[in-house]
Amino acid sequence: MCLAIPMQIESVTGFTARCQAKGIYRDVSLFMMQDELPQVGDYVMVHVGYAIQKVTEADARSAWELYDQILEETGDIGCAT
Repeated sequence: MCLAIPMQIESVTGFTARCQAKGIYRDVSLFMMQDELPQVGDYVMVHVGYAIQKVTEADARSAWELYDQILEETGDIGCAT
């Protein structure tokens, strides 16, 4: 199963964005979105280090809520970093 995580862009340098989600920061490649580069403040779905699509803030929050529910149900307390 593939899983993408919604993250908010904090800064952009070339095709690399510094993104954060729930206090976790990652450098993310924007190469796959080069036709329509996202901007600072946008939310993107991140899969294996690549931003693959833009999403709304509401969609990002819904995904985080669902992931939190899954972790709660499985007894896991957080993500691997």
